[in-house]
Amino acid sequence: MKITAAVARPGKTGFDLEALTLEDPRDDEVRVRIAGVGLCHTDLVFRHAGEAVYPLPAVFGHEGSGVVEAVGSAVTRFRPGDRVAISYRSCGACDRCHDGDAPYCRTMPLLNYTGARTDGSRALHDGVGDVASNFFGQSSFASHALTYERNLVKLPDDVPLELMGPLGCGIQTGAGGVMNSLAARAGSSILITGGGSVGLSAVMGAKIQDCAVIIVLEPMASRRELALELGATHVLDPAATPDLTAAVRAITPVGVDYAFDTTGIPAVLNAVMAGCLGSKSVFGIVGVTPPGTPAPGDMGQMITFGHTVKGIIEGDADPGVFIPQLVEHYRAGQLPFDRMIKTYPLAEIDRAIAEQHQGLCVKAVLIP
Repeated sequence: MKITAAVARPGKTGFDLEALTLEDPRDDEVRVRIAGVGLCHTDLVFRHAGEAVYPLPAVFGHEGSGVVEAVGSAVTRFRPGDRVAISYRSCGACDRCHDGDAPYCRTMPLLNYTGARTDGSRALHDGVGDVASNFFGQSSFASHALTYERNLVKLPDDVPLELMGPLGCGIQTGAGGVMNSLAARAGSSILITGGGSVGLSAVMGAKIQDCAVIIVLEPMASRRELALELGATHVLDPAATPDLTAAVRAITPVGVDYAFDTTGIPAVLNAVMAGCLGSKSVFGIVGVTPPGTPAPGDMGQMITFGHTVKGIIEGDADPGVFIPQLVEHYRAGQLPFDRMIKTYPLAEIDRAIAEQHQGLCVKAVLIP
């Protein structure tokens, strides 16, 4: 069928809205009409990484939500008309998936980051040739996307469908990082570095976990203000915080029990490790670091104080289990992530990217 998609092409920095052909669903595939799709930093990381990392032209997008339109013959858990959120793809057959560790699926790169199906074919085509598809098993910067049962989570009728896509990555990464990966204890303290959509989701996750001290380090005043409204107890401006250790220890003299980085900035990572952590503290990292960045901190200090540094993917969340939990928190008013969202037409994706970078919105959601 003919669809509309935001296409990334070689030699261009932005996206072009184009008409493409989307193949019919194969036996294991599901076609979803996209109602909304979140704009995630990961989309832009792959967009600008170069063709050595990801093939171009390509359609990105991995936080889609919408309505099932057609299913392949082997699909049993979804049918046309189902309202769904779309998350990352996992195989469901390896030991990691069997253990509930789907983000660490043995075939995660093959299923999510190659721009093609596992047989090498591509589901999208322009008038000249193939267009890279299957980004996170969906490529949802488009009016329609092909995806898989493992990617999909049914949504109730009483939630705004077009806003639910970010649950599939950014929200579950931030909230899940605190709730699942760190499993922050009630009454504990946490330092969250970065107040974008993932960091603010971590704030909400920490609030749900009943953390007593929630500190956010964020340069934008508007995001610091929103962090306080969403549950942070303290906010720090890095421009006014030359000594992060001193600032954190002024709030909690023994250091924080947990830290959670969303920035990927080596100087920030090292500043956290330099003296912000208390004994037996856990430092979770989701921020994308520059290639070759060494692990932060001093090994002797880590051993002396029993620190744990933990890399985290997708908030250690199994979407089929965790997204319904997040939906219930949202319905109960405990996860008001829609307060971070500003919607844009898909055709204005470049404006959405610019305004997100400028801090004019926290989380952009594109509406086809």
